[in-house]
Amino acid sequence: MGDDSEWMKLPIDQKCEHKLWKARLNGYEEALKLFQKIDDEKSPEWSKYLGLIKKFVTDSNAVAQLKGLEAALAYVESAHVAGKTTGEVASGVVNKVFNQPKARAKELGEDICLMYIEIEKGEAIQEELLKGLDNKNPKIIVACIETLRKALSEFGSKIISLKPIIKVLPKLFESREKAVRDEAKLLAVEIYRWIRDALRPPLQNINSVQLKELEEEWIKVSSAAPKQTRFLRSQQELKAKFEQQQGLGGDADGGDDDEEEAVPQVDAYELLEAVEILSKLPKDFYEKIEAKKWQERKEALEAVELLVKNPKLESGDYADLVKALKKVVGKDTNVMLVALAAKCLAGLATGLRKKFGQYAGHVVPTILEKFKEKKPQVVQALQEAIDAIFLTTTLQNISEDILAVMDNKNPTIKQQTSLFIARSFRHCTPSTLPKSLLKPFCAALLKHINDSAPEVRDAGFEALGTALKVAGEKAVNPFLADVDKLKLDRIKECAEKVELVYGKKTGGAAEKKEGKPIAGKTTALPGPAGDREAKDAATKPGPPKKGSAVKVRDCLTIRLLPSSEGIRWTVNLVLICLQIEVCEEKAAAVLPASCIQQLDSGNWKERLACMEEFQKAVELMERSEMPCQALVRMLAKKPGWKETNFQVMQMKLHIVALIAQKGNFSKTSAQVVLDGLVDKVGDVKCGTNAKEAMTAIAEACQLPWTAEQVVAMAFSQKNPKNQSETLNWLSNAIKEFGFSGLNVKAFISNVKTALAATNPAVRTSAITLLGVMYLYVGPSLRMFFEDEKPALLSQIDAEFEKMQGQTAPAPTRGISRHSVGGGDDGEEEEQEEVGNDAVDLLPRTDIGDKITAELVAKIGDKNWKIRKEGLDEVTSIINEAKFIQPNIGELPAALKGRLNDSNKILVQQTLSILQQLATAMGPNIKQYVKNLGIPVITVLGDSKNNVRAAALATVNAWAEQTGMKEWLEGEDLSEELKKENPFLRQELLGWLAEKLPALRSVPSDLLLCVPHLYSCLEDRNGDVRKKAQDALPFFMMHLGFEKMAKATGKLKPTSKDQVLAMLEKAKANMPAKPAPLAKASSRVLGGAAPAKFQPASAFADDLGSNTMESKPDLKKAKAGGVSSKTKGVQGKKVLSKPNLKEDDDKSGPIFIIVPNGKEQRMKEEKALKVLKWNFTTPRDEYIEQLKTQMSTCVAKWLQDEMFHADFQHHNKALTVMIEHLESEKDGVISCLDLILKWLTLRFFDTNTSVLMKALEYLKLLFNLLSQEEYHLTENEASSFIPYLILKVGEPKDVIRKDVRAILNRMCLIYPASKMFPFIMEGTKSKNSKQRAECLEELGCLVESYGMNVCQPTPGKALKEMATHIGDRDNTVRNAALNTIVTVYNVHGDQVFKLIGNLSEKDMSMLEERIKRSAKRPSSAPVRQVEEKPQRTQNMSANASMMRRGQAEDMSSKLNQNRNMGSHSETAHTVPREFQLDLDEIENDNGTVRCEMPALVQHKLDDIFEPVLIPEPKIRAVSPHFDDMHSNTASTINFVISQVASGDINTSIQALTQIDEVLKQEDKAEAMSGHIDQFLIATFMQLRLIYNTHMADEKLDKDDIVRLYSCIIGSMITLFQIESLAREASTGVLKDLMHGLITLMLDSRVEDLEEGEQVIRSVNLLVVKVLEKSDQTNILSALLVLLQDSLLATASSPKFSELVMKCLWRMVRLLPETINSINLDRILLDIHIFMKVFPKEKLKQCKSEFPIRTLKTLLHTLCKLKGPKILDHLTMIDNKNESELEAHLCRVMKHAMDQSGKADKDTEKGASRIEEKASKAKVNDILAEIFKKIGSKENTKEGLAELYEYKKKYSDADIEPFLKNSSQFFQSYVERGLRLIETEREGKGRIATSTGISPQMEGTCVPVSTHTVSSSIGNTNGEEVGPSVYLERLKILRQRCGLDNAKQEDRPPLTSLLSKPTLPTVASSTDMLHSKLSQLRESREQYQHLDLDSNQTHSSGIGTTLASQSSAAANIDDLKKRLERIKSSRK
Repeated sequence: MGDDSEWMKLPIDQKCEHKLWKARLNGYEEALKLFQKIDDEKSPEWSKYLGLIKKFVTDSNAVAQLKGLEAALAYVESAHVAGKTTGEVASGVVNKVFNQPKARAKELGEDICLMYIEIEKGEAIQEELLKGLDNKNPKIIVACIETLRKALSEFGSKIISLKPIIKVLPKLFESREKAVRDEAKLLAVEIYRWIRDALRPPLQNINSVQLKELEEEWIKVSSAAPKQTRFLRSQQELKAKFEQQQGLGGDADGGDDDEEEAVPQVDAYELLEAVEILSKLPKDFYEKIEAKKWQERKEALEAVELLVKNPKLESGDYADLVKALKKVVGKDTNVMLVALAAKCLAGLATGLRKKFGQYAGHVVPTILEKFKEKKPQVVQALQEAIDAIFLTTTLQNISEDILAVMDNKNPTIKQQTSLFIARSFRHCTPSTLPKSLLKPFCAALLKHINDSAPEVRDAGFEALGTALKVAGEKAVNPFLADVDKLKLDRIKECAEKVELVYGKKTGGAAEKKEGKPIAGKTTALPGPAGDREAKDAATKPGPPKKGSAVKVRDCLTIRLLPSSEGIRWTVNLVLICLQIEVCEEKAAAVLPASCIQQLDSGNWKERLACMEEFQKAVELMERSEMPCQALVRMLAKKPGWKETNFQVMQMKLHIVALIAQKGNFSKTSAQVVLDGLVDKVGDVKCGTNAKEAMTAIAEACQLPWTAEQVVAMAFSQKNPKNQSETLNWLSNAIKEFGFSGLNVKAFISNVKTALAATNPAVRTSAITLLGVMYLYVGPSLRMFFEDEKPALLSQIDAEFEKMQGQTAPAPTRGISRHSVGGGDDGEEEEQEEVGNDAVDLLPRTDIGDKITAELVAKIGDKNWKIRKEGLDEVTSIINEAKFIQPNIGELPAALKGRLNDSNKILVQQTLSILQQLATAMGPNIKQYVKNLGIPVITVLGDSKNNVRAAALATVNAWAEQTGMKEWLEGEDLSEELKKENPFLRQELLGWLAEKLPALRSVPSDLLLCVPHLYSCLEDRNGDVRKKAQDALPFFMMHLGFEKMAKATGKLKPTSKDQVLAMLEKAKANMPAKPAPLAKASSRVLGGAAPAKFQPASAFADDLGSNTMESKPDLKKAKAGGVSSKTKGVQGKKVLSKPNLKEDDDKSGPIFIIVPNGKEQRMKEEKALKVLKWNFTTPRDEYIEQLKTQMSTCVAKWLQDEMFHADFQHHNKALTVMIEHLESEKDGVISCLDLILKWLTLRFFDTNTSVLMKALEYLKLLFNLLSQEEYHLTENEASSFIPYLILKVGEPKDVIRKDVRAILNRMCLIYPASKMFPFIMEGTKSKNSKQRAECLEELGCLVESYGMNVCQPTPGKALKEMATHIGDRDNTVRNAALNTIVTVYNVHGDQVFKLIGNLSEKDMSMLEERIKRSAKRPSSAPVRQVEEKPQRTQNMSANASMMRRGQAEDMSSKLNQNRNMGSHSETAHTVPREFQLDLDEIENDNGTVRCEMPALVQHKLDDIFEPVLIPEPKIRAVSPHFDDMHSNTASTINFVISQVASGDINTSIQALTQIDEVLKQEDKAEAMSGHIDQFLIATFMQLRLIYNTHMADEKLDKDDIVRLYSCIIGSMITLFQIESLAREASTGVLKDLMHGLITLMLDSRVEDLEEGEQVIRSVNLLVVKVLEKSDQTNILSALLVLLQDSLLATASSPKFSELVMKCLWRMVRLLPETINSINLDRILLDIHIFMKVFPKEKLKQCKSEFPIRTLKTLLHTLCKLKGPKILDHLTMIDNKNESELEAHLCRVMKHAMDQSGKADKDTEKGASRIEEKASKAKVNDILAEIFKKIGSKENTKEGLAELYEYKKKYSDADIEPFLKNSSQFFQSYVERGLRLIETEREGKGRIATSTGISPQMEGTCVPVSTHTVSSSIGNTNGEEVGPSVYLERLKILRQRCGLDNAKQEDRPPLTSLLSKPTLPTVASSTDMLHSKLSQLRESREQYQHLDLDSNQTHSSGIGTTLASQSSAAANIDDLKKRLERIKSSRK
């Protein structure tokens, strides 16, 4: 291609990659033109160049590179895919462009970087540029700094993150290169432009000269705020605005806007490095700080002061340090040290910022109280400290501490606290200073402005002024209602002087709004008192008299306001405290003179008379004439409230009540009397009157204010009687007045004080008050008390529970003021407040500032653990805040992303956060419905049941807060329903069906869902169709039949007809809409809390019970009931179908059958996705979980009954369940696990009637189950039996009896041997009755079922029972003795051996008891069968017992027992039991039994067992093991199952036990038959370690190493025992090798201390596995593993390499093992491998090893087998599918060519090649063989090889080798060869009976009878020798097993060895599943074969045959008997 013309023809992209620079240059030019031409940024053309752009910028030719850069710039600017190239191009620019000498190149490079930033790739570019700063080439560094500076200058600090740049600046200033330093200086100046002084601290340590230069430059920087001049693609609006401004020359407004945007957001603190100081504290700091000498304490503090000067501190545990400093501040007598400690605290707070917040609460009270110090330096230090601390927390958090100090007597403390409040308010905004905070602060500050000390007053004014400025007059004025004008003006004056931290925007806005009243000089103060006065005035006809208005001119301001009734007077009463003289004057004007004189008379009778006159006067007074304050002050006049005579006092209190009712009673008047009233409220005689007076005042001054005053006064006293009575009064008052306006938070602290009181009456009253508050506030009230002690919390919960279901009473007092129409601003606001939810009375926290960018980033992190941390943080933020404001920053978007997280646990966590969020935010959550609520609905489509349940719970929690309107508006819901996800559809429709009936109206958008609803009606999923049909009537209820019918127009004709038919049907069932709410009921709760806070309302319950009775009642209930808008669960259900009968509502099945529901639940519990049902007492989460699980399969109404708080509902539920038991058998069985779990909950109830009912149900239930022949699952048993056993220890006899009866019945549906351990566990209880009953029950079990029920072994069980003989309780002792006597009766004297050593006393008691018991021992099995008919009623139940009893228990273990060769034991139990059964059947000629054939089938199977396995050798069984031997298999199973345990110690223990067994030769055989199972458990454990344990930081790595060494150790032991090692099947070996190789490659293991050692051991183990396993299986496994690893993309090449190394090792072993290998199977595997990987594909592999490995293997096989190899392709169906045959032929041909002349005349192709073997080679082989014979270990193997060799090469000369040896050796060899010959000849003949082929040990050889005769005829090693036929037959058998498709054309072949091999290499788990069925098949096959062989060889060769023939005779006999029985039945 040297010629230009050639590359000119190439397409552009190929030119760009051309090796000629000219071609590339031309390519770049054309590419540039092309890029400029393409208009569409998404054109496919762009994608072509994705991989080339990096080459554009890194071109090696400078000229071409320039053009390439231009093209790249155009590409980045226009292509939408350009973002994908950012990293590589930027790195190319930095490394290959910035170092170019040409300025143009550098310029273009910078432009490209900036363009990437513009297309939103700023972070990646910044990262690359910062990497460039570490480059050694100064040119590159300079260019990178310059690019960063330009980027910052153009894009601004919002887009370019400054923190990382500032971090590297100091380093740049240290550079040797002047150019770098200069450029760094320019960059520093540019940064300074954006963040000003925040840049100073990070640069304070650079060279002073440079700093000075910088300072000079900084001074020159313009003070105008910098602006962003270049914009991102996403900021196009800003760009347009900016350009428009530029056009106008930038007007002022615009400037303002931008100024706001350009506020530097970088905080100097953020740019600093945190310093760790805790470790730098002096070691003796904590001793010194406590020292007695002040100098030492000072030293300690100075050390801290020095450390905290660091501006930013590392977070850590500062609790101890803070505690020490706090102690100095609070207690140290040296004021200098106090100041020093305060400085240290200030430093800590400044350095830690928000992290110090946790300590703020501890320190603030101490500092505030220390303000009593007068010294200015101390005060200043304390002020600085408390101000610094305030910034670390929120006012909300420390408000209680501040308010507590406000009442201190010390004026300095009061003054400094007010000043601190003022300073704190300046940092607040209207949102952080809500009414809930203002109220208590204003109340406290109002006291300060009336203080006697002028400095306290001044500070109070300043604080109130600041509050006014921050929150605005509208918010603060209501709290200043009682302040006189002078003071008010002073507050306003202070407000004007205040300068706020956050600018004046807030204050300004407030002032503008409030402008009018200020201008008019009228102080309009809409306060509570004012409102009431206004209304009172308005209730009278006509305006008030002028005179009265003038009279109180000083106190009143009157304003006229327009209202609906014309003009209405509003009187705002601002009463001043009148002087006592004025009061006396006013009182004298209205009271008789005698009355006033006698007020303070010494004679009580006179005082009483005076009071009577006083009362009359008050009764006659007009409201307008009554001087309330004067009158009450007269009453308070000496003796006032200290009156000793109770009659006078009662009158006095009554008069107060009268004045409050009749007069215009102000708060000032109230304050005069309240103290006295509270003092008397606890008085026995006067208490009632005091309460009446308080109620009257509450009516006059509103309850919220009065209650707050009264409670505060009561708790400032010490009198507990007064406290408890005040709380009682408040409880009643709330019921009378309703809850509106009450500040929950204000009472909480006092209620908490009361709860902590020592006096029980006070505690009780507080709990009662909480109960009343609960009616209004609902469950959220509990949040305030979660940190109380558990005992107290349970009392509170009990009180709340009592209140559940009750409705808050309608308010009877304080209502009149609402009856007047509203016109006043203040009044409207008041009304609104009342209408709000009670929860809105709770103060809400703003958590916006806690939702930081870091937190949001965490939630979106790639690593799931970090995402989880983020979510955990959010949870804790919401938990801390309890109630939050709707401002939650970026959180919604972050949480939305997590709803489709791949990790389901995080999805569930997100859902629970969203649930929390709804509760915490309340109705304000509405605004997030569209962007967060709808995505939750999407989660309803999740495939996991528990995720869907969580999503549904979340949606319900949201809907409860938001109502349904938000959800139904818009298209979102219809879009969700449109998705064809069956789960989503059924959940969503179910939800709508539940919610729609309760709605009065719906948005019209609901119509959009209808088309999708129709498609759901025809969905292929039955559940979706059902849900759609259920929802249809409710859609119709809102949309009407016409609209719904019209919507069918778009359907296909067939669908339309179907849907219309359904619509007609639904029309009949359509419920009526709920009636609109009655006006009154909307204020039922005093307008406070809608009924959503009454968990289950009384109305709902009534409705439930009424409707059962009659139809008319239901309708009545509807009319009255619907209006109360209850959300009671039952109510909702009934409301949904009003015109159906109640019976219909409850007529459906109570248990819904969910296909595979139970299995799914078990899987979830097994996988620990749900809590395991295991507890001492049921916690809430268990109950909730059960509720959720039941929701899908239990009728809703029944579930409500089952989980109701009231026990009577439980009884109802049980009654219903008993009624439905028979009719819903299947339903009951499908939900059995849940029913049993629910019943366990009832066992923990204290109510006896429920318990009795539950036991009655259980008896019926177990009867039903035994009739249905149901068998309890392990899961059901373990979650029920332990709890049932608890009840066996009940004190009531009747209950104990019932429980025993139930335990008895349980044995019919659950094996007694499995019941045994549960009951055994019950004997360990502390309850003696339970111990005794359990022991008795154990006795019954042994009596009925024999010794085999004793688990784990009779010995252990009896030892444990015997321990109870020494129990301290007599009944337990007796029970234990009786039980052991029972065992003795069954088992005889061996009992003593099993029990072991007993104390003398116990033993004598036992012997005595045995003597007394008259029974004699009888053998267990016979007893067992005799007992059973007594315990069961009819024959069929007996039969099912027989199937279940002990036989059932053992049947699951039988296979394993068989494999253990222990059938001798099993044999004598099963058949004998069967024979007995047969006799009974024969004798019983009665009833016809249809299930008989099934029974026969079952028992026949059992009978055939013993014949199944010819024993390899007879094993001596230790005598004491005899009768329990059947348990060995189950014990081994159990131990093996523990190997795979998730608990490391359990696994190690199990492995050790197995290792023990394997090491003892006599016991190792027991493992036979369990090898696969053990290996599966082992590699599951390896997988668990690899995936879980290694990743778990918490786990000690030494434990993991221990576990590894145990696993490897026990496997090495196993693989040393050849007979066991050979049992491992292919699939298991494959998985095992996979696990071991993965372990060898695990880098994490190498990092462990002993990792090297572990890997060495694994190496050793792998070698053992390769050598000792069945060679066919391991070779096959390795081939499949290699194939898998090459196919898997994720698999590392190292893995495949190790597999191949193993294969090479196998190839090296082939010469020795070739004869024991099933070549057909191996060649089949190679064929499959070559089919998947043809030669071309293998050649494409990166490594050449796979192809070489395969060739080597085939070559070796050909070499060893010669042309015979081609006879082994029989298992391959289609040989043309792979190149195997061709390859083998090629190899053969090559071998023939090599050997020279081919042997044409010989027909024996088999040994063609071997015969040509060179003599030298022969000598080598023989030398090797004789070497083997000479060694001790391999002598037999050597002889066998020599025999084989002689047979193959009959002319071989072995003389030379024998000549040199001794005579003994020679005769030994000859004798050995003769022996082998006779042995092999013999085996050839009797192959049929033993099934062992001459050459193949351990493979199964199928032989049919006619073959034998022919094989016996030709045993002389001719070409048709037995080996050939055996090989052929073996192939046929394996074919038969492998592919069933062609079975019909082959006779059924049978296998003869004890273990059928599995030719397929499925995974090991599949293999286990099929084991059982194969055993059964092979069993039948043995039968046919053995019968045949008996006919053929009647001579009965060997012992084996003899035993088989006798067994066969037995079977014939049994068959005949069975035939007889069958015919007699007919």
